[in-house]
Amino acid sequence: MTRITAIKATEVVVPAKPGSLNSDEVQDKDAAFAQKFLTGERWTEFANQPKWIIELTLENGLVGLGETYRSATAEAVEQAIQTLLGEDVLRLNWRRLPVGDARVYEAFECAVLDVVGKLLGVPVSQLLGGVYRDRVDCFGWTGRRTPEDAARKAYEAMQKGHKAFKFKCSDEDPVRLWTEEIRKTCGDGIQILLDPNQRWTDVETTLRLMEGVDKTIMLGLEDPILHPDVAGFKHLRETLGVPMYRHISLPYTQDIRDMIAFVRADAVDGYNFNGPAFSCVLLAEIAHLEGKACWRGSEVDLGISETMGLHIAAASISCTLPADLFGELVRTDDLIQEPIRFENGAALVPSGPGLGVELDRAALSHFSTNRILHKRV
Repeated sequence: MTRITAIKATEVVVPAKPGSLNSDEVQDKDAAFAQKFLTGERWTEFANQPKWIIELTLENGLVGLGETYRSATAEAVEQAIQTLLGEDVLRLNWRRLPVGDARVYEAFECAVLDVVGKLLGVPVSQLLGGVYRDRVDCFGWTGRRTPEDAARKAYEAMQKGHKAFKFKCSDEDPVRLWTEEIRKTCGDGIQILLDPNQRWTDVETTLRLMEGVDKTIMLGLEDPILHPDVAGFKHLRETLGVPMYRHISLPYTQDIRDMIAFVRADAVDGYNFNGPAFSCVLLAEIAHLEGKACWRGSEVDLGISETMGLHIAAASISCTLPADLFGELVRTDDLIQEPIRFENGAALVPSGPGLGVELDRAALSHFSTNRILHKRV
């Protein structure tokens, strides 16, 4: 009764809300960055990359849900389907599923854990070891902005109860003016995290761009310089006067071992982790042993993936910084029947069996590209 007898994958494209990404006046001229992260000049391509929604059915009729990262290939999805079809979910090693592609792994991990949670009558967070918290603070989020627009977006998030706001930025952005305008508009009601995605490149550029920035409003800097420059992260941490954070994103072919050099050097104040559930719980344990905090990362996901992220954050001991679970600020739909509940900028962790959410099949049909993979035993 616990054998996987059918797996269905439906490709969807759910667009961003108008004005939720970059300011209209801001164009991104970094072609290499746009190609790597599939953003386009105004990040519209970032939101409009397709995803696959996974429905994994057991012979007893229970269904587990999953969601791939953006730009996952049909070939990788189909290979994972063929590998898992016919397997008994109670005999799989949940920590090491036989799925090789990093862009689809989490979708199938999520679907397996969702259906196992339904089988056992417990939430996914319990399968990961149990909860440390039943709500998870979340960032507001946006792409690159004009100073006035940055202040407006931060104010909107503050009004929703968010205590911190995350901005993507490049070396072309006047971040000093951003913080000045945000201080004028929001007072001390919200903190700011700047995330250049390594686009400030080096220590010298970072120090120059941070000149005059209101550091009292800063929650910190995430990945301002290139990842291999561990000594540079440490130097910035010691001299800049704002917390430094390192993003370890396993779906971007990064490795858990990438953290070790930062631990040994005491180079950062904390971490952003995204990747498979058990891997991220492990990373959070390492951060805890180091005495550092972390948060759950994302890729502007839909409701299934974000709910999985909530369970991961809830079950991760050191996951006390605001999470990158902000899809409701950006996406036009989340494809789940009941949206994630927010109270004062915190997302409530579902307590029902499995993920604790149900697929909105009308929305799935509406946003489907009509590309469907469906295999049965």
